[in-house]
Amino acid sequence: MNPTTPTPAAADDSLETRIRRKLTRQHFMHLIGADLTRIEPGRIEAEVTLQQQHQQHTGFAHGGLVATMADLVAGFAAVTLVPDGTGVVTVELKTSYLHPGIGQKLRAVGWVLKAGRRLHFCESEVWCDDKLIAKATATMAVVEPQG
Repeated sequence: MNPTTPTPAAADDSLETRIRRKLTRQHFMHLIGADLTRIEPGRIEAEVTLQQQHQQHTGFAHGGLVATMADLVAGFAAVTLVPDGTGVVTVELKTSYLHPGIGQKLRAVGWVLKAGRRLHFCESEVWCDDKLIAKATATMAVVEPQG
């Protein structure tokens, strides 16, 4: 093996480093207290510990928070498949709520179904503790660097 050819572990490390660098500009994600817990090519997982500020009027996790988590992991899953310096933005998000979010922690899992040159088609799930509470489909547009 050529010493300058990255090993799969090194490639994963550079992907994680690149994604973590992009996280510094994700102000809304930090505001809600979410953190990425798994970063792989085409797949992302994130968690948020539920607190009072995440609840709607009856004590469930707010639907906007659930949709945000679905969008977050779908978008970052797409980001893992575009070159450094290229971004993605959500052009469509459809969230289906299956159960109320009652519990301690939300865990969202997102993956890319099809990566295209201009659009990435993604799916995500949001779990509250061990219960699936939402499924989403998302379309992400690839945003080329402006130069």
